[in-house]
Amino acid sequence: MPTYLHRKSEDRGRADHGWLKAAHSFSFGSYHDPDIMGFRALRVINEDRVAGGGGFPTHAHDNMEIVTYLLDGALEHRDSIGNGEIIRPGEAQRMSAGTGIRHSEFNASATDEAHLLQIWLLPSQRGIAPGYEQKSLPTVASGESRLDVIAAPDAPDSAVTIHSDASITRAVLAPGGTLGAPINRGHAWVQVARGSVVVDGHELHQGDGLAIKDATSLSLSSSEGAEALLFDLA
Repeated sequence: MPTYLHRKSEDRGRADHGWLKAAHSFSFGSYHDPDIMGFRALRVINEDRVAGGGGFPTHAHDNMEIVTYLLDGALEHRDSIGNGEIIRPGEAQRMSAGTGIRHSEFNASATDEAHLLQIWLLPSQRGIAPGYEQKSLPTVASGESRLDVIAAPDAPDSAVTIHSDASITRAVLAPGGTLGAPINRGHAWVQVARGSVVVDGHELHQGDGLAIKDATSLSLSSSEGAEALLFDLA
């Protein structure tokens, strides 16, 4: 029998650095709550709003799978293994920090805000070679409700490959739309990116998260339309 824990948007940790306004679903940086350090392999979901011209100067990571999902605007990535790309809505980016990587992320616009979700997952194996990948996701037609895998260990051609026992699926629901989503690893987290969605009878709004233990599938519906990320977690 599944069990559920609703993580409301207003209960998230907050940070305001002027150029960056962030909401932390789990403990991160100066926000620390020992009761919400992550969920299964999912360690970080930060909803970031980066002002025009702002960004994260070069900094280091290791032994983490980092997925970036743009909602609005554009973000420019540069790293120590030679990658320099701009990620936009409709794309997914994966950086495997592995044995160590340094990178920077800056708003690609001097004036427009960039709005994104940055996701960290614990890797299945430590000490892998660092790597980078970026893919364009399938186009969603007007009025369409659909599921698309955006990151997985055995990712389809339109998704990025992650080195973690988890997968991430984008759920887009048109107004009045419904979807059924299989859960193959036993546990799930739903993060609402836009709109409002009902998941197994639980009403979630933008910024909300829902942890589900002992799940085999999820039922989603939305009266107004919604976009959410579904995490399938071992």
